[in-house]
Amino acid sequence: MQKTTKDTINNVVWKACDTFRGTIDSSDYKDYILTMLFIKYLSDFYKEKLENLKEKYGDKKDRIEASLKREKFRLDEEHTFERLIEQKEADNLGEIINKMLDKIEEDNSEKLEGIFRSIDFNNKNKLGDTKERNAILKHLIEDFSDPRLDLRPSRLASSDAIGDAYEYLISKFASDAGKKGGEFYTPGEVSDLLAQLVEPKDGAMIYDPTCGSGSLLIKVSKQTNGQNFRLYGQEKNSQTQALCKMNMFLHEINDSVIEWGDTIRNPLHLENSLLKTFDVVVANPPFSLDKWGEDIAANDSFGRFKRGVPPKSKGDFAFVLHMISSLNSNGTMGVILPHGVLFRGASEGRIREKLIRENLLDAVIGLPANLFYGTSIPVCIMIFKKNRTKEDVIFIDASREFEKSKNQNSLTDENIQKIITAYKNRSRIDKYSHVASINEIEQNDFNLNIPRYVDTYEEEEQVDMTAVKLEISRLEDELKIVQDKMDGYLKELGL
Repeated sequence: MQKTTKDTINNVVWKACDTFRGTIDSSDYKDYILTMLFIKYLSDFYKEKLENLKEKYGDKKDRIEASLKREKFRLDEEHTFERLIEQKEADNLGEIINKMLDKIEEDNSEKLEGIFRSIDFNNKNKLGDTKERNAILKHLIEDFSDPRLDLRPSRLASSDAIGDAYEYLISKFASDAGKKGGEFYTPGEVSDLLAQLVEPKDGAMIYDPTCGSGSLLIKVSKQTNGQNFRLYGQEKNSQTQALCKMNMFLHEINDSVIEWGDTIRNPLHLENSLLKTFDVVVANPPFSLDKWGEDIAANDSFGRFKRGVPPKSKGDFAFVLHMISSLNSNGTMGVILPHGVLFRGASEGRIREKLIRENLLDAVIGLPANLFYGTSIPVCIMIFKKNRTKEDVIFIDASREFEKSKNQNSLTDENIQKIITAYKNRSRIDKYSHVASINEIEQNDFNLNIPRYVDTYEEEEQVDMTAVKLEISRLEDELKIVQDKMDGYLKELGL
């Protein structure tokens, strides 16, 4: 029997989006699609486990029940996708699905608490009146009933198939959503690059304070080349936090800690009332966020703003300072930021100077423009490390090396590898990278604008004036010949 591949899942699920297209915005219907995919996965997982146990224990229900309790998810037979199919003609379908989600969450409260809190399949404002809503949901259930969408573990082509498909669908939704897409997804190749730059070790505790759908955290975890890691995240948007938790489960990461809340105003990863610290901290925070929480900075009980308070209208350094406070004594941090953080003055300039004088900054890497959903501005990656022994900073200008696409640029594997190699070897490459001493940075008044350190000026090719004069002369001769011919024709015509 043919296995269920990532492409099969993508094709079936992406086609199911037709049910919603033209009715509601893709940034909204993605939640219904991805939630239904999660339910289908849970149901198929449960169905196969139950079949196997019945085969093993026969009619010994107590043995079967005891084994099911040890599985990573619990479902009862009245709340599965198969029961939804049986009820697809019901005139209160939205209500039935909502009750099913409540029951699944209740039965798995330790792992799935709050995961369905923001999704409402009975929402009149998004899905229309009862008749229209029932029709949409019936079509959705029928789309997910496609026999090719068999998500039983033994039918999946690989253990990564469902997680990779989920990741692909999130990226497609991000692309469709335009500016909103950037709020929950970091392009895959940028996540790959950042994950390789921070080099997580076996056993690492990895944290993303603005984790979105969790793609960046998962990419970093894969760099450990094993299962010995633990992921922590916090996300302000409740529905995005739910997507992140589902993303973790579908990638078989069952013990991640993903919290819902505002990281600056209410950080939730604490230990003995202090910020918990991690081996690796990564983030793609919202660029230059207005009203980020400047009002609470002066009295911040966690001491995150001892180096200064960022401007009220630009929260970039607020996230940087939070991340540095969340690093343990040997931790590494990678953050994606707009270029303004490299050269803006006032409080940002003072914070930048202190971070450099404390020898925390390890690298500044300029990336091409138009890599992200929702913004075409060029961005940079800054790498910070605690307990550094080097007293220099490597600057890499990778802004001119990318693959140009119709709507968006992207980094190729070759582009990424060149950056990684230059960073690890701290290579000095003409017009690409430069290692600057702290003294050199001080002479630049702690301005980190990359062109101050990496000269990419290309001299214009010398013009051969003798050749140009000869070419002009030749063209004038040709023009005279043509003009003489034209005069002759006009004379023959008597004009």
